[in-house]
Amino acid sequence: MQKIRRVEKESPELTIIRELFREYEKELGADLRFQNFGNELENPLKKYGSPNGVLFLCYWNDEPAGCIGLAPMEETGYCEMKRLFVRPVYRKYGIGKTLVYKLIEFATGKGYQFMRLDTFKKLAAAIRLYETLDFYYIESYYHNPYPDVVYMEKRLLKG
Repeated sequence: MQKIRRVEKESPELTIIRELFREYEKELGADLRFQNFGNELENPLKKYGSPNGVLFLCYWNDEPAGCIGLAPMEETGYCEMKRLFVRPVYRKYGIGKTLVYKLIEFATGKGYQFMRLDTFKKLAAAIRLYETLDFYYIESYYHNPYPDVVYMEKRLLKG
């Protein structure tokens, strides 16, 4: 059974988020220092904290299964989905989709008009999920040194 918790303060759950972020980076096989990943690990709430960002942690039968974050962007009305990760053993339960829905609900409630993301082309299942949720392809919105990255966006609210 899925249970989603919002992580808002230094806690054992924030330690779990850090563990999941490390697993995410390892699975990607990418060096994320260009995104200041070390700072994210040290203080995830600086990027994803209240009032305009969020971290969600999903449990499956009381075991930590996945996470997702939302960060505000400098451009007014835009936010960015970050660090969607579900541990491999839990990927057959729709946790990724549940986390993305929860993030979209949060972003819409905050009045964001657009949600952006970037992902590696090799993450085909994630890309299919984003496409089914009406994300569309856009040009790069920041410098990413990896050539096999796609950029996507979803309109949340009409402005």
